[in-house]
Amino acid sequence: MRVGLYPGTFDPLTMGHVDIITRACRLVDRLVIGVAINRDKGPLFTLEERVAMIEAEAAPLSARTGVQIIAHPFENLLIDCARDVGAQVIVRGLRAVADFEYEYQMVGMNRALDDTVETVFLMAEARHQAIASKLVKEIARLGGDVTRFVPETVHRALISKLG
Repeated sequence: MRVGLYPGTFDPLTMGHVDIITRACRLVDRLVIGVAINRDKGPLFTLEERVAMIEAEAAPLSARTGVQIIAHPFENLLIDCARDVGAQVIVRGLRAVADFEYEYQMVGMNRALDDTVETVFLMAEARHQAIASKLVKEIARLGGDVTRFVPETVHRALISKLG
């Protein structure tokens, strides 16, 4: 069984994330969405809320593709999380050159820690490349329309959280 790990904070889950999850399903039999606990980022949504949003979006996709998709909170090193869930591959989404520079360093460090886990980069679809969770939260906070950038369940959660 090919197991992939797609890590992130997903605060909130965006259409860019959904795009990467959908395309990663073509590469693996089981996709673990690693939900980082990262307290330093001060997330808007609790861990439980982020996991619930991912599960709501993953269920129909899993049914459609036959790929098992699970949300898995983690707070340890990414490479340790990959080992914990039995992932042979880490899936990372890229939006721009700046993402690649950071990810390139991460791949080097992860390979130094465990060279049996590969990293695969998927470029976000052009229509999703500008979407960032941080920007979505900012737009929503200021009363802007984020319906194009997030799934409906996430949109409702943003409205509930921010008013």
